[in-house]
Amino acid sequence: MRLLVIEDNRDILANVLDYLQIKGYITDCAEDGLSGLHLAATRHYDLIVLDLMLPAIDGYEVCRRLREDARIDTPIIMLTARDTLDDRLQGFAVGADDYLLKPFALSELAARIEAVLRRAPGGRKRLLAVEDLRYDLDTLQVRRAGKPLKLNPVSLKLLAVLMQKSPAVVRREILEDVLWGDDIPDSDSLRSHIHQLRQVVDKPFSTPLLHTVHGIGFRLAGREAENG
Repeated sequence: MRLLVIEDNRDILANVLDYLQIKGYITDCAEDGLSGLHLAATRHYDLIVLDLMLPAIDGYEVCRRLREDARIDTPIIMLTARDTLDDRLQGFAVGADDYLLKPFALSELAARIEAVLRRAPGGRKRLLAVEDLRYDLDTLQVRRAGKPLKLNPVSLKLLAVLMQKSPAVVRREILEDVLWGDDIPDSDSLRSHIHQLRQVVDKPFSTPLLHTVHGIGFRLAGREAENG
């Protein structure tokens, strides 16, 4: 899973990033509110760790803009040394999912991240299901109609995002960012990987699940959702 950490204290930021990477998360970071807002609005993240006191715009405003303007529902854990009830209530009012006071233990932050991800809808489930397709994120086993499917690591990443967002359309730039970050290869690479995924997930079966939405991206959905 990919996390964004927005924190202006470089010592705290370095410690948090190191710890989360040890825990197996892929991490990006920003040291001010505007940079963090841009990353959160243009890239796919499973969760955002957001400091309250930031240069440019503060964490409240970052959270508010993500929720109200960008319509992004990515879970947000807010970090702050301000511990009054009004501060916490304001954080929840603008859309934060959890609130962690500084100073904090890194193990508690990790536990809160895991708890928020478990509670979040759809994309944070450990067992994904779309129609007769099943993907266990813990074992990396994929089955369709009870039949095991063999997928390469890139196809597994693609499938996870598409199933997590199903039946919504996932923009191609989001999929490219999940796979390659800033180092995106030539324009046909994503199409090639989608073709490989379709050969395994759809070709042996009568009902296609992987659909191309021309000019936008791709969606994984059953016939009823696709027609709807």
